[in-house]
Amino acid sequence: MFGFKLTDYDIKVYQEELNEFLPKNIVDSHTHVYTLDCKKKKDGPVYWPSRVAEDCSIEDLVQTYKDLFPNQNVVPVMFGSPSGLLDKSNAYISEKAKEYNYPALYLNHYDMTADFLEEEVIKGGFQGLKPYCCNCKAGVKGADAGIFEFLPHEHLKVADKYGWKVVLHISKEDRLKNPQNIRDLMEIEQKYPNVKLIVAHIGRAYAPEDIGDAFDTLKHSKNMMFDFCANTLSLATEKCIEAVGTKRVLYGTDMPIAKMRMYRISEDGYYINVVPRGAYGDITGAAHMRESDEANITNFTYEIIRGFKECAKNLSLTKQDVEDIMCNNAANLYGIKF
Repeated sequence: MFGFKLTDYDIKVYQEELNEFLPKNIVDSHTHVYTLDCKKKKDGPVYWPSRVAEDCSIEDLVQTYKDLFPNQNVVPVMFGSPSGLLDKSNAYISEKAKEYNYPALYLNHYDMTADFLEEEVIKGGFQGLKPYCCNCKAGVKGADAGIFEFLPHEHLKVADKYGWKVVLHISKEDRLKNPQNIRDLMEIEQKYPNVKLIVAHIGRAYAPEDIGDAFDTLKHSKNMMFDFCANTLSLATEKCIEAVGTKRVLYGTDMPIAKMRMYRISEDGYYINVVPRGAYGDITGAAHMRESDEANITNFTYEIIRGFKECAKNLSLTKQDVEDIMCNNAANLYGIKF
């Protein structure tokens, strides 16, 4: 799907719920931009997110923003597909970031040397790193990888030297509430004070049970930031803001997955994406997916903002707070000018 075709219900949600809430300028601090030739060829069944969008070129992303936000200006922070071909993904992002003057992060792999990483990031015009658990140390399963098994200290030392941004998707089944993850996050902050660390998805706290007591510790951080990319859970964003304030929280979508038609519920500690029946093929075995025959289901992007709007209401955030989170915090971090 090129761009996004809005339904009458999408238009109603935008006009009646979101348009007046949103600031004029928005920074989407978490987007994946890649073409088909950046993807690895895989045998077997297609993983359901690929049915939402097989690729997301820069032209596609720009048109999607125009469709979803006709009254706002949106600038993305871009990186490639972490599960794709890293060399091609990084090359494409570098080219398009320079062409469009958008900030970009480099997909790193555990096996890259510090010297190689330093040269490639600087040469490519990147502002930092986008590590991901699938690009981890040999012999380690990505889903179980500790942070330093896909973001080694050697990489963090270079990032600290230059003050790079690092958007970190944490792993392990219990996500944000995993004690080792919390210890590792605090270690990064203490050992590498110049690294601009952004914890993606609020640590993947998609259900209330995912939060645990993480913010009892993380509230003592001084610089760590969080994006609520792909997170519709108002409670997670509320707990995050209560812990670290409004200046260290960023809006993001996780495009192109944010094109998905869905809304999210949680049951027994698990998040479930409710989607239109048949929209994404056979989802048998996809534990976090459920089909529905409901007529009106909007898109993931709007659901993320709906969740944040609920958070803003519950915490009595000001218009300035909303503008900071939706735009200014990331604009200041990445040097974005509107």
